[in-house]
Amino acid sequence: MFRLIICLLLSGWAHANDTLAHNNMPETQSFEEFLLDIRHQALNEGISNTTLDQTLSALTPNEKVIKFDRTQAEFSQNFWRYLGSRVSAYRLKYGAQKLKLHQQTLQKNYQRYGVPPHIIVAFWGLETNYGNNTGSLNLVRSLATLSYDQRRRAFFTKQLLALLKLIDEGKIPPEANGSWAGAMGNVQFMPTNVAAYGVDANQDGEIDLWNNTQDTFASAANFLQKIGWHRGERWGREVSIPQNFKYQHANLQIKKTVNEWRSLGVRTAQDSNLPVSDLKASLILPMGYQGPAFLVYRNFRAILRWNQSILYALSVGHLSDRLAGADQLYATPIKEPSLSRDDVHLIQTQLNNLGHDAGEPDGISGPKTRKATRQYQQDNHLPIDGYVGYQLLQQLQ
Repeated sequence: MFRLIICLLLSGWAHANDTLAHNNMPETQSFEEFLLDIRHQALNEGISNTTLDQTLSALTPNEKVIKFDRTQAEFSQNFWRYLGSRVSAYRLKYGAQKLKLHQQTLQKNYQRYGVPPHIIVAFWGLETNYGNNTGSLNLVRSLATLSYDQRRRAFFTKQLLALLKLIDEGKIPPEANGSWAGAMGNVQFMPTNVAAYGVDANQDGEIDLWNNTQDTFASAANFLQKIGWHRGERWGREVSIPQNFKYQHANLQIKKTVNEWRSLGVRTAQDSNLPVSDLKASLILPMGYQGPAFLVYRNFRAILRWNQSILYALSVGHLSDRLAGADQLYATPIKEPSLSRDDVHLIQTQLNNLGHDAGEPDGISGPKTRKATRQYQQDNHLPIDGYVGYQLLQQLQ
C-alpha cells in the first residue's frame, strides 16, 4: 500500500528544496497548537488520554519526512527496466525459500481466503524484499508531520487518527516504525487498511505485520479477497498477437471474453491456441505494439487496487508465476532510453498544443496522457497502442 500512496501523492508533487518544504508548514498555527487539535479530535473518537500522552508528548515534526514527500524520481522506468529490477535473481531465490519455509501457514491461509501462496509471497517480495526494508521512521511522528503539513492534511490526519486508535486498542505498539508516508510492516499497510483488513491470525491481541507471518499473510490475503481476488483464477498470461492486429483493442477499458480474443488472432506466448473460455479479459501492451502482450483477468484488477500501477501489477503477477515454476517471458527485451519527468512533461505539452487533451502537464504518464497519445497516433496513422515512450517523444519533438 505504500506504493499505492506514492502513486496518489505523485499527482500533486512539485520540485522543492529545503526552504520550500519548510515554508509549506502552516504559518498561523504552531506544531504544539496543531497537536492540541489532534488531541481533541482523538478524544472525540474515544482514544484515551494515556495513549495521547504516550505518543504526542514532546513530539516534534520531522523535516526529513517533508523532504521525502517532495522528492520525486527524475526518470520513469520502462517495462523491461522495471520488471528486471523487481523480478530479480534475489527475489526469485529468497522467494522460493520463503515459500518452502512458510508452506504450512501459507496453505492454511489459502484454504481460508483463496489467495495462493505464491501470490502472497510475490507481494511480500515487492513491498519490502521479504521484510528486509519495512522502514525505520517512527510512524506517529511521520504521520503527525504530514498531517501538520498543508499539502494533504485531511488524508494524513485520517491516517494519524487511525494509527492512534490502533495503538490505543493495543493492536500496534506506540514505538512502531515504518515508511516516511506511514506505511507499516512486511506488506506496507497504511493505518486505515490495518484497521479495515488487518487480521490477528494467532489471536494474541496484536496485529503484528513486522514479526508475525501469520498476521502478515492473513492480512494481505484478507485485503486481496475483499478488493476482488477470485479463488481458482489466474491473474493473466503472456500472449502473442498477429501483425495485423488492431492495437486500439489493447486497453484496460476494453473487456472481451477469451474466446473473442482468440477469434481476433490472439494466441499464447508459445503460439498455441488460447483455451476455450468465456472469462472476461483485457489486452495490455506495456511497451507498445513492439513489446510484450498480456491478457489480464479480474484478479489483475485486484492487484491494481492494491497498487494502481500497471508495471507493479505485472511484476507481482510475473514474480508469482516464476515462484510457481513458470519460465521467463517469451518476448525479447527491448532496450529503450528511460523518460525523465521533463520528457513526459514535454510530451503532454505537445499533445495539448496539438489539440489532444493530456490534462495539466505534470510529468507523470497516466490514463489521460495515454488517451491523448492514442488520439495523436490515430490522427497520424501510427499504431494506436497508447504507449508513452521514447519513440513518441522523438515523434513529437
